Amino acid sequence: MNAKQSILQKIKDGTFALLTDEEIAKRLKLGRKESLGLRDILRALVREGELLSDSRYRYGTAEQFGAKKGTFSGNERGFGFVIPEDGTPDLFIPRRAVKNALHGDTVLVIPVRGRSDDEGEILAVLSRGYTELVGTFRREGKIGYLHPDERKYTRDVLILPGKTNNCPPESKAVAKITSFRPDNTPVGEIKEVLGEKGDFFAEELSLIRAHHLYETFPEDVLEEAKKQEDRFFDEKDLRSRLDLRGELIITIDGEDTRDIDDAISVSEKDGIFSLGVHIADVTHYVTRNSVLDQEAFKRGTSVYFPDRVLPMLPPALSNGICSLNEGVERLTLSCLMQVDRSGKVVKGRIAPSVIRSRHRMTYTEVTKLYERDEETVKKYPDLVEMIDTAVRLTKILKDARSAKGGVAMDLKEAKILYVDGKIVIPEYERTISHELIEQFMVLANETVATLMTEKKMPFVYRVHESPSEEKAKDFVKFLSEAGVNVKFNPAKVTPFDYQELLRSLEGNALYPLVNRVMLRSMMKAKYSAENVGHFGLASECYCHFTSPIRRYPDLCIHRIIKESLSRPEETKEKYKNFVVEAAYRSSECERNATDAERDVDALYTVAYMQDKIGETFEATVSGVTSFGLFAELDNTIEGFLPVETLPDDYYEFIEERFQLRGTRQSFRLGERLLVQVAGVDWGMRRTQFKLLAVLDQA
Repeated sequence: MNAKQSILQKIKDGTFALLTDEEIAKRLKLGRKESLGLRDILRALVREGELLSDSRYRYGTAEQFGAKKGTFSGNERGFGFVIPEDGTPDLFIPRRAVKNALHGDTVLVIPVRGRSDDEGEILAVLSRGYTELVGTFRREGKIGYLHPDERKYTRDVLILPGKTNNCPPESKAVAKITSFRPDNTPVGEIKEVLGEKGDFFAEELSLIRAHHLYETFPEDVLEEAKKQEDRFFDEKDLRSRLDLRGELIITIDGEDTRDIDDAISVSEKDGIFSLGVHIADVTHYVTRNSVLDQEAFKRGTSVYFPDRVLPMLPPALSNGICSLNEGVERLTLSCLMQVDRSGKVVKGRIAPSVIRSRHRMTYTEVTKLYERDEETVKKYPDLVEMIDTAVRLTKILKDARSAKGGVAMDLKEAKILYVDGKIVIPEYERTISHELIEQFMVLANETVATLMTEKKMPFVYRVHESPSEEKAKDFVKFLSEAGVNVKFNPAKVTPFDYQELLRSLEGNALYPLVNRVMLRSMMKAKYSAENVGHFGLASECYCHFTSPIRRYPDLCIHRIIKESLSRPEETKEKYKNFVVEAAYRSSECERNATDAERDVDALYTVAYMQDKIGETFEATVSGVTSFGLFAELDNTIEGFLPVETLPDDYYEFIEERFQLRGTRQSFRLGERLLVQVAGVDWGMRRTQFKLLAVLDQA
């Protein structure tokens, strides 16, 4: 055993664990020359990953240091935080203890004594978080740098000669990181030039690429999609399918929808409603582990922006053979339900089917038809009775959901459109036709999940956990301080408790405030292989079944459903592990897509509001922080009022009350304000408001 192996062994067995090189040399009684050699050996063992060293130059293993694995979240001022994987509280990392970690890296961290109890020190970087970065390319002589858009990533990427991809200076671009220099400088190459900095669409594309999203598909995926499009289907594919081509089946979507993946049929006889929800059978064309399936799993979801859609599946499928277009035969998976007058599904089944949609209806047309618009009735006389029946069933289902305790969160969602070169933000509209589709899809999702749970099939559920006791207690405290009488136990809160609370406040000025705070107290919905129910819908069993064109979990469970019809035991074994992986991946992709859509919407909102500078609007306080207020206009656009612009000399932020309290004036969630658009911040993608008056107190 040589000296290097001997030192390593003595540290690993604890003899020299967590000692400095000087302390080890002293124990070994080494002279000055040998001590320098020992220091070289120890540093080499750290470089090779055999040992770690801290800021006190002690040496040991990760276990000996008590190190935790986590993700480093940087800050543009040099410090950061590590979020441990074990769920323990985040650790603050001062600038001196960051070492060579960069934002997003997976690191080993140890708690240390510092100015606070939650301070830590990074021992080692296990893996880099970013392999690509979006930013602005700048030249310095023959070399260049990409300055990242991500402010938390505090290093520019060095671009050497020959690696610039002819990128013009001051252009937005994507750089691929290929290596790191000893001084921790990332080295890379320009992978894609996005356009000139400041150009609106280059900035939009930069945001999209920052979330690792792409509109193009690999060539082999496009080839397979074309192959499936040409294949279509034949009579052999219909032998085991329910033939519904003669049934009155329609689709109802927005005017601009292109990927139509759900259709409905509804009738009533002797007090029993027959409801069919027919969903595109995407799995007929996207088989398991095919290149199409692998690409869909990677993308997880379609992503929607004002001027474009990044589909999960190529257009040949999403807008072609899988889209339930009017008057053409399409393969479907149908959830067929018999529903009584109390809204209970007395009988349900799922069957592979074939349909021919009679009409491609829009929400607007269905609402007009129900309201007996003369022109619409003349255009669709065959649908009048069906729509009346559908609306009756919708109201029954809505009442039944309410009786179970379903929490109706009455919050608006902005829809930003880019039409003929203009940004359009239409007034928020929710009609009976929107409720109709929502109620029917929710019932189908619930019915499918229940049927598959009864069969004990591995499955991907859509779950929404109950609020944590801590968050529920904070909510109760807030309600008490707002003067609202609380009748529920925060340790055992139910959907019915929340619903009753909202119902008791209808017509009260506190209603929008309580609604917002309630939403903040609730967990976020996600996908899971374990069924823990859906709190918001008051459902014991729920899934996403209705959009396999645009969501991978729907595609996954379609496959399980179809295979379980003929090979139940084989299906259980085949998918028991995969559903865990699919649920985790789908949740990750959904979060990323939501963040990307939010970022791009913010960019469009700023562009839209730039033309409104100087105009006045009524707004509702939608967020309270120590540094200012967020306020939402009636069209759902949100702006910011910095604390320094508010009419007082000092403000205290009271987090549990969602309140900013000054010496003369206080603000809290839900208050109505009169604001003026003061300006826009393109860097923060934020509209700034100026307070003109407080219209009412929450």
